[in-house]
This record gives sequence, structure tokens and C-alpha cells, in this order.
Amino acid sequence: MADKRAPSVRSRQLATVLRRLRDAATMTGEEAAGHLGWSPSKISRIETAQTAPSQGDLRRLLDLYDVTGTQRSRLELLGQTTGQRGWWDAYSDALGPEYTALIALEDEAESVRCYGVQNVPGLLQTERYAHEVARALAPFAPPGEIDRRVQVKMARQRVLTKERPLTLTGVIDEAMMLRMIGGQEVMAEQLEKLAEVGQRDNVNIQVLPLDIGSHPGLDGEFSIVSFADLIAPDVVYIEHMTSELYVENEAAVYRHVMAFDRLRTLALDITESAAVLKEKAGTLR
Repeated sequence: MADKRAPSVRSRQLATVLRRLRDAATMTGEEAAGHLGWSPSKISRIETAQTAPSQGDLRRLLDLYDVTGTQRSRLELLGQTTGQRGWWDAYSDALGPEYTALIALEDEAESVRCYGVQNVPGLLQTERYAHEVARALAPFAPPGEIDRRVQVKMARQRVLTKERPLTLTGVIDEAMMLRMIGGQEVMAEQLEKLAEVGQRDNVNIQVLPLDIGSHPGLDGEFSIVSFADLIAPDVVYIEHMTSELYVENEAAVYRHVMAFDRLRTLALDITESAAVLKEKAGTLR
């Protein structure tokens, strides 16, 4: 049976870099394939992470694109670890390849910038709040499946407390605070957690007030995942009701980064945001 798992994070990263190297060499996929004696479809599969190149094939590609020195060493190391998996892979069948890919991205990332509108971003949810969101989004799912989804979401949050923790910057729309998901007690607990987590050195949370009017986030929520040690560009993750979308086009990613920077400018600062979260939680108790 074919492996239906999503490509690993490292596979996606290597594929993206190889595609950009070919573009920089001003070659089409057909031209690169011709130089190597391969079929164009083989180049396509490698550049879309459907197939991980062997070490020999990777060396031939790097020779073709004239990659040397430190960059070559890092890409060869990346190629050796494309099959690396994590705890989330055990959940791929139940959660779907795109969601498990997000978890893997978060695990490898240096930072995540997220804008939340309808509900609190998953990395910041309490367990009770996560249960309410999961039940709302999958009303006909059996209780065991809901519990499994919540367990995974809680496990995802370990990236914020591991030895080299993820840096999380969140902009939370004030509208989210007004929606009583799970009732007042659950919401109070959730808002208190946001205020508490926002005190950590690696977490910054800002509230976007309703009275600012129009802003660059009107199209909806999104997350920007950024990497440090691995050679990889930023990735934007957008979740819809029936699908997840990864935006990797450089121009599109840049627009999301600029939009997020503008949202941070419009939002309350970190201290003001914590005060608003605590005050709102207090009124719900």
C-alpha cells in the first residue's frame, strides 16, 4: 500500500530550495532533466516533495546548480534527514496529512506569528476550550475522536516549553473575546491563560481592538511559520472548514508578513493587552 503520509518538514524544505536553485540557474525542469538524463516528471516529484532524492541524485543536482561550500554541506545534511519523523506521525491517519504537517512545521520552527479572529490559536488553547472548539467543528464525530484531537493539541503546545522553545507572537482580535465558547467559566479560564502565557519570554500576545475599524486581517486568520537552522523560507498556514492551505510563494508570504506587522502596530502593546485580558476574565468570573 502506498504511504499516504505528508512529506516531512525537511522534505518540503529541501524541495523548495532545489526548486529555487533551478530557477536561479535559469533552467526549466525539462532542461535540468535533460542535463541529468532524467525524466521531467522526476524533477517535478523531487521539487514538490513527492519523492525524496537519494544522496547520489542530490549530489548531481547540486553539481548541476553549481552549489558549493557551506550551502552544499547544509543541503547534503538536510537530504540525509528528510525521512525524520516525530510523535505526530502516529496520528496522521486520524488527523490528516496537512494537519500533521503543521505540527511537524511547528516542531522544527524557530518562531510562529499567528493572527486569531474566531477562536484562540491552537498553541494557546486550554484543554476545556479546545474540547468546545473540536466539538463545534466536528459535531458528528464520536467522543473518542474529539478526545484524540484535544490530546494532540495539548501535545503541540510542548514546543513553547521545550529546551529551545518556539517563539510565539500572537495578535488576538477582540471579537474573539466576546464569543462565549463553552460559557463564561471556560472563557474566563482561557483568557487568564492568555494573560499568563503572555508573560513568558518566548510568548508575546497583543489584542487588536474592535474600534480600530478596517485592517489588513479582514480576510481571516493565518499563521506564519519561520525557521532558523534549516535552509528554508517562511510558510503561511491558513485553515478552512474542510481544508488547510500552505502558502509558500515568496510574494504571497511577504504580503502576509507585512499584514502581520501592520496588525501588531494597530494592536495594543503587550502590557495593555495583558491588562485587557485579565479585566475581561474578571468580569466573567
